[in-house]
Formats: sequence, structure tokens, C-alpha cells
Amino acid sequence: MPRSPLAADPALSRGREFDQSGGGTRGPRSAFQRDRDRIIHSVAFRRLAGKAQVFVAPDGDHYRVRLTHSLEVAQIGRVIARSLGLDEDLTEAICLAHDIGHPPFGHSGEEALNNALRAYGGWDHNEHCLRALMRVERTYCDIRGLNLSWEVLEGLAKHNGPVSEPGWALKELDQAFKMDLGRWPSLEAQVAALADDIAYDNHDIDDGLRAGFLRIDDLLSLDFMEEQWDAVRARHPEAPQALQLRELVRDQIGVMVNDLIETTKDNMAGLTKPDQVRGAGCAIAAFSPVWAARERRLKAFLYERLYYHPEQKNTATVAHKVIAKLYAAFDQEPALMNGGWHDSLPGGATERARHIADFIAGMTDRYAIDCYARIFGNVPEGLSNV
Repeated sequence: MPRSPLAADPALSRGREFDQSGGGTRGPRSAFQRDRDRIIHSVAFRRLAGKAQVFVAPDGDHYRVRLTHSLEVAQIGRVIARSLGLDEDLTEAICLAHDIGHPPFGHSGEEALNNALRAYGGWDHNEHCLRALMRVERTYCDIRGLNLSWEVLEGLAKHNGPVSEPGWALKELDQAFKMDLGRWPSLEAQVAALADDIAYDNHDIDDGLRAGFLRIDDLLSLDFMEEQWDAVRARHPEAPQALQLRELVRDQIGVMVNDLIETTKDNMAGLTKPDQVRGAGCAIAAFSPVWAARERRLKAFLYERLYYHPEQKNTATVAHKVIAKLYAAFDQEPALMNGGWHDSLPGGATERARHIADFIAGMTDRYAIDCYARIFGNVPEGLSNV
């Protein structure tokens, strides 16, 4: 595929927050390739291996975690970017980093931190992704953060579209390194956001079926899934149902990817430069109206049958209590924080609260459970339901 005139050009990047021109390039890589490598080599990225995707601290080895999900998003994102002539490296970097802001126990942990910091501006995993990459992660001798390019940071800040009312974390970062929050992000960032939707819409089905939280009959209540299922069974009538289900998930991903590519190509027609994407007033990367409606139905199905399943809600309640009690313990006795976090505790109440939240947000599920056991003398029951 020829390179699109709408593709981001790493040679024309708006640069990095801090000048690192004196350090050399360390190999023949573009700015976006260096960003991708910085993300992959970061501690924050490695920790995704221990953070829940759907199921908290699962006993089985086959369930997805934030790391495997991020890799799957990157794979889908690269395919779409290549088909549209966009910069694959920028797309991949955004895909790989998009979940770095998640605390232990997913959205239950996020809700607990938001409640704990309510008097200090609250807490949001999307904004913490930027804070982790720009301020918390330390890998260089003379600067804080990974010092990623503007295009990657912009894509992570606005992957859901323009931001009119940033929270405190994003507001502080934007004041230090303006990210043009009121406009749409690059086409690569828009693709990354939809690759995320495609990945978790379908792979969460796979995990839900494996865990027994979803049944095939429930899934077939969606007419478009029933059509795909009938086609799979017609092609592979003798195959075991487990393999037919894997085929169903693959087919569904393929259909959604192809629809996104064709619709986005049509939306790109007549645009000649990347800045037109940012000023378009709407998303250019998109599903067709038919598949946009189907994707919304699929999400609603997953929330009703999987994410809000009674067992999942029970686990979420326990996880919320664990994070809330850990925050209270660290707030009362900061010396309980290790790894130098106690030594660097700020003095002001607001800064102190956000520092404790930074520490907790970096934990894996297992590390949070271990900390809880160390402090309270027991392991909370009900944190794993598969």
C-alpha cells in the first residue's frame, strides 16, 4: 500500500518534551520506532502481564491479561494502518501503551482510587497513562518519563476524541507540553482506538466462553453473530465446537477490520494532509453505520452478560475494598510503601495523595494481593472467580 498523504511523518514530528539530541540515535530508527521500543522496554509495560483484562488473578494460563490484550490490539492496529497507508510504528506505539494507566483489578481499582482522591481531583486511568509515561516512569539520568514524541502522547490523550475538560493530571501535563486537546488526533490514533474495540469486543467473548460465563446460545441472540456461526458450522461441520468458536471469533474480527478499512478509506477521500484529519470535526476512522450499530449492541451484550455477571460484580466488590484499604493504610503509615516511594513522599496533602495513588496504580494484581496480606495478615477471598 502506498503511503497516504494523511499519514504521520516521523521526520516532521513536533518533537519531544525534553531535548535528547546529544544522546545519539542508538540505531537507524524513526522517532516513532524509538517510541515503540521505549514503551516495550519500560517497567510499566512489563507490569501489564500481571494486570487483569476481564478476570482478576485467574488460575488458568489461557486467559488474557492487559499485556496480551495490548499485543493483540497492536497486531490489529498494524494491519489496519498498513491497509490505509498510515504510519504503522506510530499506530503500534499507541496500541501498545494505551492500557498502561490501568491500576490493579481494572475498573474496580480505578473506582477505588477515584473515590480515595475525590477531594484531590479524582483519578482516571486514561489520564494516568500519560502521567505514568511522562512523569512516573524513570529510565533516563536527567529527565523524568519516557520522553515520547508529541504524536504518541497526543494519540494517547485523545484516543476517544477531543478533550474539552481535562482532569488535573492531563491538565498539568498539557500545560507542560501542549497536546492540542481540543482537536481530533491523528488518523493513526483513531485507528488504534478502534483496534482496541475490535480486540476486546471479540477476545473477551473468547475468554467469557472459556470461563463458562457466556453460553453460545446467549451469543447467538445477536443476529449477526448467528449468521457468522451458521457460516462457520457450514464450513467446518465435523470440527469440535471449541474450534468452531475460535473460528467464529476470528471471522468476527476479520469482518470488523474489513468494514473499518473500507469505511475509513471512503472518509479519507478528498483529504490531502494530516492537519485536515485533526480539523475535520469528526472521526475519520470509523465503522459503517451498520457495523457501528452492531458494535454497540455487542458491547451492551458483554456488559450485561459478562462484565456485570453476578460473580464478576462480587469479585469487583472485593477488589474495590482491597484497593481502598491499601490506600488508607499507606496514607496512615507511608513507611509501608517500599521501593523508595516512602522516601520520595511529597509534603502537601494533594501531592501526597496523588503520590500514593501513583504507587498503587503501578501494582500488578498479585502484588496488590501480596501487599494486602503483608499489611493485614490475610489474603482476601473472592478475588479470583476462574
